[in-house]
Amino acid sequence: MEKIQFKVSINAPVIRTYDFMLGITSKSTYEQWTSLFNPTSSYEGNWGKGTKILFVGVDEKGEKGGMVSRIAEIIPNRFVSIQHYGLVKADEEITEGPEVEKWANGFENYTFEESDGTTTVTVDLDTTEEFVGFMNETYPKALAKLKELCEA
Repeated sequence: MEKIQFKVSINAPVIRTYDFMLGITSKSTYEQWTSLFNPTSSYEGNWGKGTKILFVGVDEKGEKGGMVSRIAEIIPNRFVSIQHYGLVKADEEITEGPEVEKWANGFENYTFEESDGTTTVTVDLDTTEEFVGFMNETYPKALAKLKELCEA
């Protein structure tokens, strides 16, 4: 696992940024910024501590795929820790085997800090070597989209 980090400053209060990033009030705000990873990106589940949540989208073959995860920690408007522990492939949840072992116990953490009406979002991400390039290219674009949504 490789650890990478991204930051974005958003000219909006933390309560709005947090809500839009997680899609609390409307899942569509989550789907809009994450569409840069996959145009059909969404989630199934909720953001409650300890709950299972699926981060899913449809692949080029029309099959549902994504990550099986759990909300390891959540402090509203301050911190979210997502632990990835499996894969979704064609509607099947896979939580063991060689493909999963590459991702097992990887975390995606969001930290929110507000100062004078500006929110800084820091994303700390564990990823596999094969996805580092994709994440380094895509995450900044996705966070720019989040910034655009929150500042509108």
